[in-house]
Amino acid sequence: MDARKKRRYTLRQRAAQKERTRARIVDATIALHQELGPRDTTITAIAERAGVQRLTVYRYFPDDTAVFNACTTRWLELSPPPQPSLWADESDPLERCRTALAAFCDYYRRTASMWRLAYRDVDAVPALQGPMARFEAFLDQVRDDLLRGWSPAPAPGGGLAASLGHCLRFGTWRSLDAQGLDDGRIVALMRRWISAAAGSP
Repeated sequence: MDARKKRRYTLRQRAAQKERTRARIVDATIALHQELGPRDTTITAIAERAGVQRLTVYRYFPDDTAVFNACTTRWLELSPPPQPSLWADESDPLERCRTALAAFCDYYRRTASMWRLAYRDVDAVPALQGPMARFEAFLDQVRDDLLRGWSPAPAPGGGLAASLGHCLRFGTWRSLDAQGLDDGRIVALMRRWISAAAGSP
């Protein structure tokens, strides 16, 4: 191997090693967030879980916001929320809502431990507030997509919009789940709320 090829090979190895180290740090952060919550996850704990030094964590992520954003991005890649394509083919607006809400109930049940701790800690952890605000904005986009199924479209600030927005939230699902309702009963109850808000039978 000539010197030029050897140098390119060495650079590729170093780049691959850096990517593996970065991935270990992100995966360690995800695991600790699920176990302890963002509030109680320290850089020291992340470094220990990832098998690196604290300075190595800071070399890849200069502050809490950077590591939280990387953690959120990776976790959402592994656990993506339901997307409008799941209910796009439903022509009946109430059935579109039922399909969407069933998908979100299933999603929240599978990912409840992470969301419970994230919502618990969001006010106490400034670095978490950006990622959580983006998820809330996504839920508002889903609400608006579902509202467009009605003709004529209901007012954005009306009762139907408020009901849909409430039903899509993790806190609503968690409250109903805590009262012993399974997802089928939760979706049926939410459907009745939306039907009443829309003036449907």
